[in-house]
Amino acid sequence: MGQCRQALKTTVAVLAAAGAKPEHIARMTWYVTDKREYLARLPELGDCYREIMGRHFSAMALVQVAALLEDRAKVEIETTAVIPASPG
Repeated sequence: MGQCRQALKTTVAVLAAAGAKPEHIARMTWYVTDKREYLARLPELGDCYREIMGRHFSAMALVQVAALLEDRAKVEIETTAVIPASPG
């Protein structure tokens, strides 16, 4: 759960640095090492997501992978956002 929380907080921070918010997210791809654990913790993950991202739900995909780059990593989240150009 902590890794998801951190990944979502990092996503919000990167968006903010670009002058954007979670509602600018077009899609997210979640890479997890254990689909069963993800599904078992879905209620907790949903609460965590809403707490950090609000009620914007972009298109999402979930991919189970054998491993991630960091040995202890359980989740990575790839996010694509569309940020409107500022006027002028």
